Amino acid sequence: MSVRTPADHLANVLYLGAGALLVYALLSWVASWPVFSLHRLEVQGSLRHVNEDQVKRVTSRGVRGNFFTVDLDAVREAFEKLPWVATARVTRRWPDLLVVELTEHQPLAHWNGKDLLSDQGIVFNATVDAPLPRLNGMQGTGLVMLEAYRRFGRTLESKGMRIAELTYSPRRAWRIRTDSGLEIALGRTEPDARLERFAALYQKVSEKLGAPPGYADLRYADGFAVRPVRALESGKS
Repeated sequence: MSVRTPADHLANVLYLGAGALLVYALLSWVASWPVFSLHRLEVQGSLRHVNEDQVKRVTSRGVRGNFFTVDLDAVREAFEKLPWVATARVTRRWPDLLVVELTEHQPLAHWNGKDLLSDQGIVFNATVDAPLPRLNGMQGTGLVMLEAYRRFGRTLESKGMRIAELTYSPRRAWRIRTDSGLEIALGRTEPDARLERFAALYQKVSEKLGAPPGYADLRYADGFAVRPVRALESGKS
């Protein structure tokens, strides 16, 4: 009858550990063979702004290793650093293909005169030739301004107006300039309700003034003050 000692158990553990290391080393060696090199890159997605030169630059700098050793997260992060890329998804496809699915930002507005704001409320640094409204706000308020832009826009569209510029000041006050040149001071308190009240009376106000208003101050609790376009033009002369 044999008796197993603690030393025997330790020896067995060491043998198993050595065997596992040997298998790992063998697999790593096999995985590094040139036959498993990545030879192709396929970029998918409806792309308007990401070009071939940018893809080549990211590939040359961000793709390291072969089919088995390439760091997919590192490749994803490299592509997501491109100005227009909102998300990137990277997968392997046997035997030598890397597939990159890209989604671009959809620009909604110019942001603070130097960046763009996407339709998801994300601020990103890029340029675009298409005419876009201008949103001016504090850092971190992109999503707040996006939601307000859509709400205010729906109210004004009922009167045939579009927002050309929306400002959200450090004092949390709203100001709108429409595509017709109308300036609207909304202030901080109940901006949605005050804008809806003004929109409901817009036609009557225009008729009473004899011209569309050029400026509207809605920062009053029980009403608003307006000036016609003519008054504004004469004040500039």
